[in-house]
Amino acid sequence: MVAVVILAAGRGTRMKSDLPKVLHTLAGRSLVERVLDSCSLLDLERQIVIIGYQGEKVKQALSHRQDVEFVEQTEQLGTGHAVQQLIPHLQGYEGDLLVLNGDAPLLRPETLQQLVATHQEKQNAATLLTANLPNPQGYGRVFCNGDNLVSHIIEDRDCNAAQKQNRRVNAGIYCFNWQKLAESLPKLSTNNDQQEYYLTEVVDYLSRVMAHDAEDYRETNGINDRLQLSAADDVLQARIKDDWMKAGVTMFNPDSITIGEDVRLEPDVIIEPQTHLRGNTIIATGSRIGPGSLVENSKIGSGVSILYSVVTDSEVADHTKIGPYSHLRGDVKLGESCRVGNFVEIKKTTVGSNTNVAHLSYLGNATLGDRVNIGAGTITANYDGKHKHPTIIKKGTKTGSNSVLVAPVTLGENVTVAAGSVVTQDVSDNALVVARSRQKEIPDWNNEE
Repeated sequence: MVAVVILAAGRGTRMKSDLPKVLHTLAGRSLVERVLDSCSLLDLERQIVIIGYQGEKVKQALSHRQDVEFVEQTEQLGTGHAVQQLIPHLQGYEGDLLVLNGDAPLLRPETLQQLVATHQEKQNAATLLTANLPNPQGYGRVFCNGDNLVSHIIEDRDCNAAQKQNRRVNAGIYCFNWQKLAESLPKLSTNNDQQEYYLTEVVDYLSRVMAHDAEDYRETNGINDRLQLSAADDVLQARIKDDWMKAGVTMFNPDSITIGEDVRLEPDVIIEPQTHLRGNTIIATGSRIGPGSLVENSKIGSGVSILYSVVTDSEVADHTKIGPYSHLRGDVKLGESCRVGNFVEIKKTTVGSNTNVAHLSYLGNATLGDRVNIGAGTITANYDGKHKHPTIIKKGTKTGSNSVLVAPVTLGENVTVAAGSVVTQDVSDNALVVARSRQKEIPDWNNEE
Protein backbone atom coordinates (compact mmCIF):
# COMPACT_ATOMS: atom_id res chain seq x y z
CA MET A 1 0.00 0.00 0.00
CA VAL A 2 1.14 3.53 -0.76
CA ALA A 3 -0.28 6.82 0.46
CA VAL A 4 0.97 10.21 -0.67
CA VAL A 5 1.19 13.46 1.26
CA ILE A 6 1.90 16.75 -0.47
CA LEU A 7 3.36 19.59 1.59
CA ALA A 8 1.46 22.69 0.49
CA ALA A 9 1.12 24.84 3.61
CA GLY A 10 3.67 27.57 2.90
CA ARG A 11 3.02 31.05 1.60
CA GLY A 12 6.03 31.35 -0.70
CA THR A 13 7.01 34.93 0.12
CA ARG A 14 9.59 35.10 -2.67
CA MET A 15 6.80 34.80 -5.23
CA LYS A 16 5.78 38.35 -4.18
CA SER A 17 2.13 37.38 -4.36
CA ASP A 18 -0.92 37.06 -2.12
CA LEU A 19 -1.68 33.77 -3.88
CA PRO A 20 -0.31 30.64 -2.15
CA LYS A 21 2.78 29.47 -3.97
CA VAL A 22 1.34 26.07 -4.83
CA LEU A 23 -1.55 27.72 -6.71
CA HIS A 24 0.68 29.56 -9.15
CA THR A 25 0.33 27.98 -12.58
CA LEU A 26 2.78 26.27 -14.87
CA ALA A 27 1.52 25.74 -18.43
CA GLY A 28 -2.07 26.20 -17.34
CA ARG A 29 -2.16 23.98 -14.25
CA SER A 30 -1.38 24.81 -10.64
CA LEU A 31 1.87 23.56 -9.14
CA VAL A 32 0.10 21.40 -6.56
CA GLU A 33 -2.10 19.76 -9.18
CA ARG A 34 0.95 18.95 -11.26
CA VAL A 35 2.49 17.27 -8.23
CA LEU A 36 -0.67 15.22 -7.76
CA ASP A 37 -0.57 14.25 -11.44
CA SER A 38 3.01 13.04 -11.06
CA CYS A 39 1.57 10.14 -9.01
CA SER A 40 -0.54 8.88 -11.92
CA LEU A 41 1.35 5.58 -12.27
CA LEU A 42 0.98 4.68 -8.59
CA ASP A 43 -1.88 2.73 -7.07
CA LEU A 44 -2.51 5.08 -4.16
CA GLU A 45 -4.40 4.18 -1.01
CA ARG A 46 -4.82 7.82 0.04
CA GLN A 47 -3.91 11.30 -1.22
CA ILE A 48 -3.40 13.95 1.46
CA VAL A 49 -2.51 17.62 1.03
CA ILE A 50 -1.10 19.54 4.00
CA ILE A 51 -2.52 23.06 3.90
CA GLY A 52 -1.80 26.19 5.88
CA TYR A 53 -1.54 29.66 4.34
CA GLN A 54 -4.88 30.43 2.65
CA GLY A 55 -5.75 26.77 2.93
CA GLU A 56 -9.33 27.36 1.84
CA LYS A 57 -8.10 28.59 -1.54
CA VAL A 58 -6.03 25.44 -1.97
CA LYS A 59 -9.03 23.28 -1.04
CA GLN A 60 -11.22 25.17 -3.48
CA ALA A 61 -8.67 24.83 -6.29
CA LEU A 62 -8.60 21.05 -5.77
CA SER A 63 -12.32 20.62 -5.07
CA HIS A 64 -12.81 18.77 -8.37
CA ARG A 65 -10.53 15.99 -7.10
CA GLN A 66 -12.84 14.04 -4.83
CA ASP A 67 -10.11 11.62 -3.74
CA VAL A 68 -7.93 14.30 -2.09
CA GLU A 69 -7.96 14.76 1.69
CA PHE A 70 -6.75 17.88 3.51
CA VAL A 71 -4.88 18.20 6.80
CA GLU A 72 -4.18 21.62 8.29
CA GLN A 73 -0.81 22.78 9.60
CA THR A 74 -1.76 25.82 11.65
CA GLU A 75 1.86 26.88 12.23
CA GLN A 76 4.54 26.43 9.60
CA LEU A 77 7.43 25.06 11.68
CA GLY A 78 9.21 23.02 9.01
CA THR A 79 8.78 19.89 6.93
CA GLY A 80 9.06 17.57 9.91
CA HIS A 81 6.35 19.47 11.73
CA ALA A 82 4.11 19.24 8.63
CA VAL A 83 4.42 15.46 8.48
CA GLN A 84 3.83 15.22 12.23
CA GLN A 85 0.30 16.47 11.54
CA LEU A 86 -0.43 13.11 9.87
CA ILE A 87 0.00 11.03 13.01
CA PRO A 88 -3.67 11.13 14.10
CA HIS A 89 -4.91 10.76 10.52
CA LEU A 90 -2.87 7.64 9.70
CA GLN A 91 -3.55 5.67 12.86
CA GLY A 92 -3.44 1.98 11.99
CA TYR A 93 -2.04 2.54 8.49
CA GLU A 94 0.57 -0.11 7.67
CA GLY A 95 1.75 0.86 4.21
CA ASP A 96 4.33 3.23 2.77
CA LEU A 97 4.10 7.02 2.68
CA LEU A 98 5.33 9.06 -0.26
CA VAL A 99 6.18 12.63 0.75
CA LEU A 100 6.20 15.27 -1.99
CA ASN A 101 6.61 19.03 -2.07
CA GLY A 102 3.76 21.05 -3.54
CA ASP A 103 6.21 23.32 -5.38
CA ALA A 104 8.07 20.58 -7.33
CA PRO A 105 5.96 20.25 -10.51
CA LEU A 106 8.44 18.66 -12.92
CA LEU A 107 8.57 15.14 -11.52
CA ARG A 108 7.89 12.44 -14.09
CA PRO A 109 5.44 9.73 -13.04
CA GLU A 110 8.05 7.15 -14.06
CA THR A 111 10.54 8.61 -11.58
CA LEU A 112 8.15 8.25 -8.64
CA GLN A 113 7.22 4.78 -9.79
CA GLN A 114 10.92 3.81 -9.74
CA LEU A 115 11.42 5.44 -6.33
CA VAL A 116 8.58 3.45 -4.78
CA ALA A 117 9.73 0.24 -6.50
CA THR A 118 13.25 0.65 -5.13
CA HIS A 119 11.89 1.37 -1.66
CA GLN A 120 9.70 -1.71 -1.60
CA GLU A 121 12.12 -4.11 -3.29
CA LYS A 122 14.91 -3.21 -0.85
CA GLN A 123 12.51 -3.13 2.11
CA ASN A 124 13.93 0.23 3.17
CA ALA A 125 12.75 2.19 6.14
CA ALA A 126 13.16 5.29 3.96
CA THR A 127 14.17 5.99 0.38
CA LEU A 128 15.16 9.50 -0.67
CA LEU A 129 15.00 10.89 -4.18
CA THR A 130 18.31 12.60 -4.80
CA ALA A 131 19.88 14.54 -7.65
CA ASN A 132 23.40 15.43 -8.65
CA LEU A 133 23.29 19.14 -9.37
CA PRO A 134 25.87 21.11 -11.34
CA ASN A 135 25.50 23.84 -8.73
CA PRO A 136 24.10 22.47 -5.45
CA GLN A 137 24.21 25.74 -3.53
CA GLY A 138 21.20 26.13 -1.26
CA TYR A 139 20.31 22.44 -1.15
CA GLY A 140 20.75 19.92 1.64
CA ARG A 141 23.56 17.44 0.88
CA VAL A 142 23.10 13.67 1.05
CA PHE A 143 26.05 11.58 2.16
CA CYS A 144 26.06 7.87 1.31
CA ASN A 145 28.07 4.79 2.16
CA GLY A 146 28.19 1.81 -0.17
CA ASP A 147 25.09 0.67 -2.10
CA ASN A 148 23.62 4.18 -1.89
CA LEU A 149 22.83 3.73 1.80
CA VAL A 150 22.48 7.15 3.44
CA SER A 151 24.70 7.95 6.38
CA HIS A 152 23.43 11.48 7.02
CA ILE A 153 21.87 14.59 5.48
CA ILE A 154 23.05 18.12 6.19
CA GLU A 155 21.19 21.27 5.18
CA ASP A 156 23.20 23.67 3.04
CA ARG A 157 23.28 26.36 5.72
CA ASP A 158 24.70 23.82 8.19
CA CYS A 159 27.39 22.38 5.85
CA ASN A 160 31.07 23.17 6.27
CA ALA A 161 33.24 24.03 3.28
CA ALA A 162 34.28 20.42 2.57
CA GLN A 163 30.74 19.11 2.83
CA LYS A 164 29.51 21.69 0.35
CA GLN A 165 31.65 20.05 -2.35
CA ASN A 166 29.23 17.12 -2.41
CA ARG A 167 26.89 17.57 -5.41
CA ARG A 168 24.32 14.93 -4.39
CA VAL A 169 21.40 16.81 -2.93
CA ASN A 170 18.19 15.98 -1.18
CA ALA A 171 15.24 16.64 -3.48
CA GLY A 172 12.81 16.78 -0.54
CA ILE A 173 10.97 13.74 -1.89
CA TYR A 174 10.77 10.60 0.24
CA CYS A 175 9.18 7.20 0.51
CA PHE A 176 8.87 5.95 4.11
CA ASN A 177 7.65 2.90 5.89
CA TRP A 178 4.90 4.78 7.73
CA GLN A 179 5.00 2.83 10.97
CA LYS A 180 8.74 3.32 11.35
CA LEU A 181 8.43 7.00 10.40
CA ALA A 182 5.61 7.53 12.92
CA GLU A 183 7.86 6.18 15.68
CA SER A 184 10.62 8.63 14.69
CA LEU A 185 8.60 11.83 14.19
CA PRO A 186 8.24 12.65 17.93
CA LYS A 187 12.04 12.60 18.24
CA LEU A 188 12.57 15.58 15.92
CA SER A 189 14.28 18.63 17.38
CA THR A 190 14.83 22.26 16.38
CA ASN A 191 18.58 22.15 16.86
CA ASN A 192 19.39 23.91 13.58
CA ASP A 193 19.92 27.35 12.10
CA GLN A 194 16.23 27.90 11.28
CA GLN A 195 14.88 26.52 14.56
CA GLU A 196 12.52 24.28 12.58
CA TYR A 197 11.66 20.59 12.60
CA TYR A 198 13.49 19.11 9.60
CA LEU A 199 12.08 15.91 8.17
CA THR A 200 15.62 14.96 7.14
CA GLU A 201 16.47 14.39 10.80
CA VAL A 202 14.50 11.12 10.79
CA VAL A 203 17.43 9.59 8.89
CA ASP A 204 19.25 9.56 12.23
CA TYR A 205 16.54 7.32 13.73
CA LEU A 206 15.76 4.95 10.84
CA SER A 207 17.73 1.93 9.78
CA ARG A 208 18.24 1.21 6.12
CA VAL A 209 17.81 4.53 4.40
CA MET A 210 18.70 4.58 0.71
CA ALA A 211 19.22 7.27 -1.90
CA HIS A 212 17.68 6.91 -5.35
CA ASP A 213 19.09 9.31 -7.97
CA ALA A 214 16.77 10.95 -10.48
CA GLU A 215 17.99 10.44 -14.04
CA ASP A 216 17.42 14.12 -14.87
CA TYR A 217 18.24 16.45 -11.99
CA ARG A 218 15.88 19.09 -13.43
CA GLU A 219 12.89 16.94 -12.43
CA THR A 220 13.59 17.79 -8.81
CA ASN A 221 13.65 21.57 -9.32
CA GLY A 222 11.45 23.43 -6.88
CA ILE A 223 9.74 26.77 -7.42
CA ASN A 224 10.55 29.59 -5.03
CA ASP A 225 10.22 32.70 -7.20
CA ARG A 226 9.07 33.86 -10.63
CA LEU A 227 12.47 33.24 -12.18
CA GLN A 228 12.34 29.60 -11.17
CA LEU A 229 8.76 29.37 -12.40
CA SER A 230 9.90 30.60 -15.80
CA ALA A 231 12.84 28.19 -15.80
CA ALA A 232 10.45 25.32 -15.00
CA ASP A 233 8.32 26.28 -17.99
CA ASP A 234 11.44 26.11 -20.17
CA VAL A 235 12.18 22.62 -18.88
CA LEU A 236 8.61 21.48 -19.45
CA GLN A 237 8.53 22.91 -22.97
CA ALA A 238 11.88 21.34 -23.88
CA ARG A 239 10.59 17.99 -22.66
CA ILE A 240 7.38 18.25 -24.69
CA LYS A 241 9.08 19.41 -27.89
CA ASP A 242 11.87 16.83 -27.66
CA ASP A 243 9.28 14.06 -27.37
CA TRP A 244 7.33 15.31 -30.40
CA MET A 245 10.42 15.73 -32.57
CA LYS A 246 11.45 12.17 -31.69
CA ALA A 247 7.94 11.11 -32.76
CA GLY A 248 8.35 12.56 -36.27
CA VAL A 249 7.30 16.21 -35.95
CA THR A 250 9.51 18.85 -37.58
CA MET A 251 10.11 22.13 -35.75
CA PHE A 252 12.06 25.12 -37.00
CA ASN A 253 13.55 27.24 -34.23
CA PRO A 254 11.86 25.21 -31.48
CA ASP A 255 12.95 27.69 -28.80
CA SER A 256 10.38 30.13 -30.22
CA ILE A 257 7.56 27.52 -30.20
CA THR A 258 5.31 26.54 -27.29
CA ILE A 259 3.21 23.37 -27.16
CA GLY A 260 0.70 22.41 -24.48
CA GLU A 261 0.76 19.01 -22.83
CA ASP A 262 -2.68 18.06 -24.16
CA VAL A 263 -1.78 18.83 -27.80
CA ARG A 264 -1.58 15.81 -30.11
CA LEU A 265 0.49 15.82 -33.29
CA GLU A 266 0.86 13.24 -36.03
CA PRO A 267 4.11 12.45 -37.86
CA ASP A 268 5.20 14.81 -40.65
CA VAL A 269 3.53 17.83 -39.09
CA ILE A 270 5.71 20.93 -39.53
CA ILE A 271 5.72 23.66 -36.89
CA GLU A 272 7.23 26.98 -37.97
CA PRO A 273 8.81 29.59 -35.65
CA GLN A 274 6.73 31.74 -33.27
CA THR A 275 3.85 29.27 -33.27
CA HIS A 276 1.88 28.31 -30.15
CA LEU A 277 -0.30 25.21 -29.80
CA ARG A 278 -2.55 25.04 -26.75
CA GLY A 279 -5.38 23.11 -25.13
CA ASN A 280 -6.99 20.06 -26.69
CA THR A 281 -5.54 20.60 -30.14
CA ILE A 282 -5.05 17.78 -32.66
CA ILE A 283 -3.05 18.29 -35.86
CA ALA A 284 -2.99 15.59 -38.54
CA THR A 285 -0.12 14.49 -40.71
CA GLY A 286 1.34 16.77 -43.35
CA SER A 287 -0.03 20.02 -41.94
CA ARG A 288 2.19 23.08 -41.72
CA ILE A 289 1.46 25.49 -38.88
CA GLY A 290 3.03 28.94 -38.81
CA PRO A 291 5.12 30.91 -38.73
CA GLY A 292 3.44 33.21 -36.24
CA SER A 293 0.26 31.22 -35.56
CA LEU A 294 -1.83 30.31 -32.51
CA VAL A 295 -3.99 27.18 -32.52
CA GLU A 296 -6.02 26.43 -29.40
CA ASN A 297 -8.59 23.71 -28.65
CA SER A 298 -8.92 22.92 -32.35
CA LYS A 299 -8.84 19.92 -34.66
CA ILE A 300 -6.73 20.39 -37.78
CA GLY A 301 -6.89 17.91 -40.65
CA SER A 302 -4.06 16.64 -42.85
CA GLY A 303 -2.27 18.82 -45.38
CA VAL A 304 -3.56 22.05 -43.82
CA SER A 305 -1.59 25.30 -43.93
CA ILE A 306 -2.06 27.98 -41.24
CA LEU A 307 0.07 31.08 -41.79
CA TYR A 308 0.22 34.04 -39.36
CA SER A 309 -3.27 33.25 -38.08
CA VAL A 310 -5.31 32.45 -34.95
CA VAL A 311 -7.57 29.40 -34.76
CA THR A 312 -9.49 28.68 -31.54
CA ASP A 313 -12.27 26.21 -30.72
CA SER A 314 -12.62 25.19 -34.37
CA GLU A 315 -12.27 22.32 -36.84
CA VAL A 316 -10.41 22.52 -40.14
CA ALA A 317 -10.71 19.71 -42.69
CA ASP A 318 -7.96 18.36 -44.96
CA HIS A 319 -6.02 20.49 -47.46
CA THR A 320 -7.47 23.82 -46.37
CA LYS A 321 -5.29 26.93 -46.43
CA ILE A 322 -5.65 29.63 -43.78
CA GLY A 323 -3.97 33.04 -43.67
CA PRO A 324 -2.09 35.15 -43.54
CA TYR A 325 -3.84 37.13 -40.79
CA SER A 326 -7.04 35.11 -40.49
CA HIS A 327 -9.01 34.58 -37.29
CA LEU A 328 -11.25 31.56 -36.70
CA ARG A 329 -13.03 31.40 -33.36
CA GLY A 330 -16.03 30.09 -31.50
CA ASP A 331 -16.98 26.80 -33.18
CA VAL A 332 -15.96 27.28 -36.80
CA LYS A 333 -16.04 24.21 -39.05
CA LEU A 334 -14.20 24.46 -42.37
CA GLY A 335 -14.61 21.81 -45.06
CA GLU A 336 -11.93 20.29 -47.25
CA SER A 337 -9.80 22.30 -49.68
CA CYS A 338 -11.07 25.69 -48.56
CA ARG A 339 -9.19 28.97 -48.64
CA VAL A 340 -9.50 31.53 -45.85
CA GLY A 341 -7.22 34.41 -46.67
CA ASN A 342 -5.93 37.80 -45.66
CA PHE A 343 -7.75 39.61 -42.84
CA VAL A 344 -10.75 37.29 -42.67
CA GLU A 345 -12.62 36.67 -39.43
CA ILE A 346 -15.01 33.74 -39.08
CA LYS A 347 -17.06 32.98 -35.98
CA LYS A 348 -19.57 30.22 -35.21
CA THR A 349 -19.85 29.29 -38.86
CA THR A 350 -19.87 26.10 -40.93
CA VAL A 351 -18.18 26.25 -44.33
CA GLY A 352 -18.53 23.57 -47.03
CA SER A 353 -15.72 22.11 -49.11
CA ASN A 354 -13.90 23.98 -51.88
CA THR A 355 -15.17 27.32 -50.60
CA ASN A 356 -13.07 30.49 -50.70
CA VAL A 357 -13.16 33.47 -48.36
CA ALA A 358 -10.08 35.11 -49.74
CA HIS A 359 -9.78 38.49 -48.04
CA LEU A 360 -11.23 41.29 -45.93
CA SER A 361 -14.44 39.52 -44.84
CA TYR A 362 -16.40 38.71 -41.69
CA LEU A 363 -18.69 35.69 -41.44
CA GLY A 364 -20.63 35.13 -38.23
CA ASN A 365 -23.44 32.68 -37.39
CA ALA A 366 -23.41 31.53 -40.99
CA THR A 367 -23.72 28.28 -42.93
CA LEU A 368 -21.99 28.07 -46.31
CA GLY A 369 -22.33 25.25 -48.79
CA ASP A 370 -19.71 23.76 -51.12
CA ARG A 371 -17.99 25.81 -53.83
CA VAL A 372 -19.07 29.17 -52.44
CA ASN A 373 -16.92 32.18 -53.29
CA ILE A 374 -17.04 35.12 -50.90
CA GLY A 375 -15.83 38.32 -52.55
CA ALA A 376 -13.49 40.79 -50.86
CA GLY A 377 -15.14 42.84 -48.14
CA THR A 378 -18.28 40.71 -47.84
CA ILE A 379 -19.73 40.64 -44.34
CA THR A 380 -22.67 39.02 -42.59
CA ALA A 381 -24.48 41.62 -40.50
CA ASN A 382 -25.63 39.09 -37.92
CA TYR A 383 -26.26 41.22 -34.82
CA ASP A 384 -29.24 43.53 -34.37
CA GLY A 385 -28.10 44.92 -31.04
CA LYS A 386 -29.85 42.25 -28.98
CA HIS A 387 -29.70 38.95 -30.84
CA LYS A 388 -27.50 37.08 -33.32
CA HIS A 389 -29.20 35.88 -36.53
CA PRO A 390 -28.19 33.23 -39.08
CA THR A 391 -27.08 33.63 -42.68
CA ILE A 392 -27.36 30.67 -45.08
CA ILE A 393 -25.39 30.66 -48.34
CA LYS A 394 -26.04 27.58 -50.44
CA LYS A 395 -23.64 25.79 -52.76
CA GLY A 396 -22.19 27.48 -55.82
CA THR A 397 -23.12 31.01 -54.72
CA LYS A 398 -20.80 33.98 -55.30
CA THR A 399 -20.84 37.34 -53.56
CA GLY A 400 -19.34 40.43 -55.13
CA SER A 401 -16.91 42.71 -53.36
CA ASN A 402 -18.18 44.86 -50.50
CA SER A 403 -21.49 43.03 -50.11
CA VAL A 404 -23.46 43.08 -46.85
CA LEU A 405 -25.78 40.19 -46.03
CA VAL A 406 -28.22 41.36 -43.36
CA ALA A 407 -29.32 38.39 -41.28
CA PRO A 408 -31.56 36.52 -41.06
CA VAL A 409 -31.21 35.86 -44.76
CA THR A 410 -30.83 32.87 -47.11
CA LEU A 411 -29.10 32.88 -50.50
CA GLY A 412 -30.11 29.94 -52.71
CA GLU A 413 -27.88 27.77 -54.88
CA ASN A 414 -25.76 29.34 -57.63
CA VAL A 415 -26.76 32.87 -56.67
CA THR A 416 -24.64 35.81 -57.80
CA VAL A 417 -24.63 38.87 -55.55
CA ALA A 418 -23.59 42.04 -57.36
CA ALA A 419 -20.73 44.01 -55.87
CA GLY A 420 -21.75 46.60 -53.29
CA SER A 421 -25.14 45.05 -52.59
CA VAL A 422 -26.92 45.14 -49.24
CA VAL A 423 -29.06 42.01 -49.23
CA THR A 424 -31.94 42.03 -46.75
CA GLN A 425 -34.29 39.43 -48.24
CA ASP A 426 -33.96 35.78 -49.23
CA VAL A 427 -32.72 35.09 -52.76
CA SER A 428 -33.92 32.17 -54.90
CA ASP A 429 -31.69 29.68 -56.73
CA ASN A 430 -29.74 30.76 -59.84
CA ALA A 431 -30.64 34.43 -59.39
CA LEU A 432 -28.57 37.57 -59.78
CA VAL A 433 -29.33 39.95 -56.96
CA VAL A 434 -28.53 43.64 -57.21
CA ALA A 435 -29.36 45.48 -54.00
CA ARG A 436 -27.95 48.97 -54.36
CA SER A 437 -29.11 52.37 -55.53
CA ARG A 438 -28.96 53.08 -59.21
CA GLN A 439 -25.96 55.24 -60.04
CA LYS A 440 -26.94 58.85 -60.47
CA GLU A 441 -24.77 61.54 -62.02
CA ILE A 442 -25.44 65.26 -61.49
CA PRO A 443 -23.51 67.32 -64.07
CA ASP A 444 -21.48 70.36 -63.07
CA TRP A 445 -21.84 69.63 -59.33
CA ASN A 446 -18.54 71.38 -58.61
CA ASN A 447 -18.96 74.16 -61.17
CA GLU A 448 -18.40 77.35 -59.19
CA GLU A 449 -19.63 79.69 -61.99
